[in-house]
Amino acid sequence: MKEFFFSQLNEFFPFRKLITLLLAWSVGIQFVLISYNHLSGYHHLSGILSFLSHLLIGSALNLISAFIVAIPDLLIMRYMNRFFPWKTRLLTRIGIQLSLTLVVAVLCSTLITMFVNWISAYPKGLPSVLITNALIFSVINILMIVVLEAWYFFIESDKAKLKSETLERELSQVRFEVLKNQINPHFMFNSLNVLSGLIEKDVAKAQLFIDEFAHIYRYVLETIEKPVVSLNEELDFIRSYIFLQQIRYGESLSFKVNLPADLLVMLLPPLSLQLVMENAIKHNIVNLSQPLGIEIFHESGWLIIKNNMQRKISSNVSTGLGQKNLVKRYAMICEDIPQFMVESNHYIVCLPLIQTDHDERINR
Repeated sequence: MKEFFFSQLNEFFPFRKLITLLLAWSVGIQFVLISYNHLSGYHHLSGILSFLSHLLIGSALNLISAFIVAIPDLLIMRYMNRFFPWKTRLLTRIGIQLSLTLVVAVLCSTLITMFVNWISAYPKGLPSVLITNALIFSVINILMIVVLEAWYFFIESDKAKLKSETLERELSQVRFEVLKNQINPHFMFNSLNVLSGLIEKDVAKAQLFIDEFAHIYRYVLETIEKPVVSLNEELDFIRSYIFLQQIRYGESLSFKVNLPADLLVMLLPPLSLQLVMENAIKHNIVNLSQPLGIEIFHESGWLIIKNNMQRKISSNVSTGLGQKNLVKRYAMICEDIPQFMVESNHYIVCLPLIQTDHDERINR
């Protein structure tokens, strides 16, 4: 339980950074107090060694006191961030956090004062010392929580910047991989072979083949930088892709779409369907005796792509790179990620569909 508590606290505010901050805080406060007492004549220092010894001992005691106070302060901040965020409940947060900060200061000052008095009684009387220390601790704790909040915002800003840079690098890598995979040399080679045969047999169909082929690569180049496209655009593209494949495989490859019209405005990452189709064709036997059927439908807001499984014996072992990239692309734009499963000798891919109003938030 203790380990869990400290791990959670360390995740919220790293202990190493906390110790560094509190050490600087303790030395700074002690330096100011010693200098003020010396200059005001309240406690005259005999020399540099006296100054250093007071600074060392005082800083150590301050560090212990600061640590005792900082832990509840951090717990207060964590609670406030969860239930009273700055952006939405500013005034409520200021009032509650200030009150809790003063309560913590009074409790800590009372405990520490009582402990010191137990070791060596104060000559001026305990009640007056309790009040004085409570006031001092209150002011110091208000300053401390302000410093902790500022330092926390600095840490979070640094984390956000690092995360943004990491995501940007990953996104660039994913875009490169997607572009590299979609402009597939094998697909281009096979398509050009099919086109070569069509030119000799059927010029009209060859012209249609060229139009669809151009549409595919135009779509790739236009959408590769977009985070999402509409399902309607993606289906229009995939029909061109399947058309080229059906020219090659003929009736051995069937494709069926059963989707309601209101679903076509939903969003998904570009070229998602092409990746699924390409994997289905690449890893399964496709001939007249063993035709491959691919169907697209929806279920509970998810886009389902389903094909019968008839694995190629000589098929290379899949690296899964395409699927991993697809998962990464989804992770950058929504909480749901694609699901891949085998069920009743069918391979099923479930792709999340994103609401159209989510596009504005993504582009921001």
